Amino acid sequence: MLHPRQFKVNEAWIAFRLNDEPIVTATDGSFHCFALMDAASCYMLGTELYPVAMAEPSMLGCKRLLKTGESREHQLPRTLFVAREQTADMLTRQATRQNIEVVSVPEAELLVFIGEARQGYSEHMRGRAR
Repeated sequence: MLHPRQFKVNEAWIAFRLNDEPIVTATDGSFHCFALMDAASCYMLGTELYPVAMAEPSMLGCKRLLKTGESREHQLPRTLFVAREQTADMLTRQATRQNIEVVSVPEAELLVFIGEARQGYSEHMRGRAR
């Protein structure tokens, strides 16, 4: 089972969908939020919104997400973990082009990293709906 203690900061990042429910806007439609997190610190490196009609962020969105992480940490990781249940073909291609090993794992193995971020985001969105 994976755990943050197994990693050094910037050794591995995790890409995942942050929201359970679509983010609905009045003018632009509904979106999902794809997030990038450092595995050791569980620090959120960046997010990218993409339309619900798409299975994953666009190639440009994936490039932007990795660039955001790189600019915050001044380096790219050696490994990128992605949930097997998440479509991430474009992100995988972009990461591979940048010599990042992409490892697909069951989402349940990532919950120790991403669970708190998802819960906090969900609570934040529920608070905004009030």
